[in-house]
Amino acid sequence: VQLQASGGGLVQAGGSLKLSCVASGRAFSNYAVGWFRQAPGKEREFVSVISWSGEATNYAESVKGRFTISRDSAKVYLQLNSLKPEDTAVYYCARARLYYGSGDIPGPAKTEYAYWGQGTQVTVSS
Repeated sequence: VQLQASGGGLVQAGGSLKLSCVASGRAFSNYAVGWFRQAPGKEREFVSVISWSGEATNYAESVKGRFTISRDSAKVYLQLNSLKPEDTAVYYCARARLYYGSGDIPGPAKTEYAYWGQGTQVTVSS
């Protein structure tokens, strides 16, 4: 399974970006997909996850109310609003390691995810 994240860029604080994640085949559409981010010198951290059906989502406390995850048949999106300098990081999408039901999602641990895409850089200037 190959995943590819895109949509990053440079934006001023308070601005918005929309990230996209695309992958090949059914190995993507029937699985939960998460977003993580990694800032320089820091561990990769969980941002958000969505079930394969889109019914269930979860967010890190630091992004609740500002970021929105969604998906269609081909892609998973992460809408980033009200961006802050501390949101600066490389953002990665990842597919769940196991199959979950339509209303279920994996936890925030990186080990719950098996396939990782190349990241996309998000830089927020103050």
